Amino acid sequence: MVKRRVENLVVITGDAHCSMVADLKHNFDDPASRTVGVEFLGTSVTSGGDGAPMDTRGTEWLASNPHMKFYDGRRGYVRCTVDNRTWRSDYRAVPQVSTPDAAVSTIASFVVEEGRPGVHAETA
Repeated sequence: MVKRRVENLVVITGDAHCSMVADLKHNFDDPASRTVGVEFLGTSVTSGGDGAPMDTRGTEWLASNPHMKFYDGRRGYVRCTVDNRTWRSDYRAVPQVSTPDAAVSTIASFVVEEGRPGVHAETA
């Protein structure tokens, strides 16, 4: 992707039973290295029980990965809205899956904009 000069690369991943957002760096050993893309990791809706906003894994991941912008251990999904200039990911979660009809809410939103490398938190 770097060789082909791909701009605003977005990678969607899952299967980690948590939510995470990170900049993808040209060289992860150098935090000042160029940002070449963004990763949005989505959780499952019910697997793994209720979850919590922060857990031991989240604390460890954030402390050891300066390119990570967000972590959350609750269950939910990612809603993506895309047009030719902007990618927006809204992280939606429930407080617990063990409670029937628990209300879903947006816990965080992030955008990737044309011509602006990396992910940026969207504030309400």
